[in-house]
Amino acid sequence: MSKDRILLRCLLLSTSSRNIYRHCKDKKKRGKIVGAMIGQTILYLMLMAYCVLNCIGYGHFGLAGSIPVMCATVIAALSFIFTFFKTNGYLFNFKEYDMIMSLPFTSKSIVACKFIYMYIKSLPWYLSVSVSMLAGYAYYVRPPLAVYPVWILLTFVLPVIPMIAASFLGFIIARIGSGFRNKTIIQTVLTMIFIIFVMFSRFFIEDMLRNDKTEDVLSSMSAATDSAGKVFLPIDWFRGAVADLRISDMLLLIGVSLILFEVVFMLVGRSYRKINSALRSHAARRSFVMSERKRRSVLNAIAFKEFKRMTGSTVYLTNGALGVIMCLVGGTVVLFLNLDKIIRPVLKDAPFTMEMLYPVIPLVIYFLIGMVATTAFTPSLEGKNYWIVQSLPISRKTLYQGKMLFNLYMTVPVTVFATAALCISARAGVVNTLLFIFTGILLCLFSTAWGCVCGIKHMRLDWENEVEVIKQGAAVTIYLLPNMFINMGLMVGVVALGTVVSPILISLGLMTAVAVLAALSYLRVLSLTRE
Repeated sequence: MSKDRILLRCLLLSTSSRNIYRHCKDKKKRGKIVGAMIGQTILYLMLMAYCVLNCIGYGHFGLAGSIPVMCATVIAALSFIFTFFKTNGYLFNFKEYDMIMSLPFTSKSIVACKFIYMYIKSLPWYLSVSVSMLAGYAYYVRPPLAVYPVWILLTFVLPVIPMIAASFLGFIIARIGSGFRNKTIIQTVLTMIFIIFVMFSRFFIEDMLRNDKTEDVLSSMSAATDSAGKVFLPIDWFRGAVADLRISDMLLLIGVSLILFEVVFMLVGRSYRKINSALRSHAARRSFVMSERKRRSVLNAIAFKEFKRMTGSTVYLTNGALGVIMCLVGGTVVLFLNLDKIIRPVLKDAPFTMEMLYPVIPLVIYFLIGMVATTAFTPSLEGKNYWIVQSLPISRKTLYQGKMLFNLYMTVPVTVFATAALCISARAGVVNTLLFIFTGILLCLFSTAWGCVCGIKHMRLDWENEVEVIKQGAAVTIYLLPNMFINMGLMVGVVALGTVVSPILISLGLMTAVAVLAALSYLRVLSLTRE
């Protein structure tokens, strides 16, 4: 085997759940692996069902010819987003850097293997989208038999260019950030600026559509979908290859992907060691003077430790604090804008009054703040150093209480500010404002405790890269998905109840339910610490 294949094989085997299941004798651990596999399968099926429903909608309105473009657009968007958020943890500043760089591999080979590793790990998502949309396309269009192998073959190639673009963007951010003293903060700020820019760019697009500035291009749903290929050429190449069986488009997609792969990772490989060395180094302050150290309680010391851990990891910051920052920015913005003008375009002139929407305010704040609780992954972040924590003269109860305290320090003040800002902008009144603030605090308590339950119950300490527990961990998935769907369902239910019930009664009922769930979750945390 070549050196590159050996390195890639080792990376895959060391993190393969299937490989761990084959060689592990611990029944509890094997059960967790089976549960994680079942959970992933459910997620893939949910994504496939969503894609099939989209295909049905396209077919019903006679737009089945745009399904290949929709498939390529979804795969390209997923591959770019997945890679962009993983680049810092997989390509740069990863844990096993010193060990891998000491092996007889070139920098280009290491970067390329890490990239292919990310590609293989995300491939099931892309195949889920592709296979389900191919089924919908086949049902409505009845294409020639040659389309099927071409579609499947190009599915493996289509994510490469967006992944390369995301990796190169991550490389630029890492290159800029490595030149500053506070490298992690600079990288995180640049990453979040890009994320916020992408999120808010949709409002400019909507403004263009409302003012008919792109009427000729986006005159219909099909034209809007097809226009994606004019912006991102690989989408148009994919459509031409599978819909028209154009060999030139097929060769262009494959050839350009291979050329970009070689060129980009040759450029990245040249400064790869320099960037990683800079990211892993620490600057010393010349003006540092030894002074009296501050004394903290044990719980505050653990919370401060979590704060230092967060500010030292870009992956931790972008995932654990992104919702908090967005909530802080949103709360500041609504103080200067009329909330009614923001909501009306979203509701599309639906027959709802502002009073009916009041109880939704704490749920909207929670959607941003509570979707990722740090307690869902911080127990696993101890990793192979967990034995050090166990040797300290503190109980497991105190340890997890400190981790929960840090999450509360980060979320409660922002929740109070953002809720108060939304209430002021919506003119909700003093009584409603106090009720919503208290509801928001209870939601923070619930998310912190429930996240800790998931984090302890599904703790993973044998990870090689923190991305595996912060973004891909079973604890985060089990916490996130039910939380997100239940919260969205509550929003709809609260608005529906607002048509017949007073907002104050809805808030009191919601507060009671959340308080009970928060108490039960905290009691479950205490019981887990005694096991």
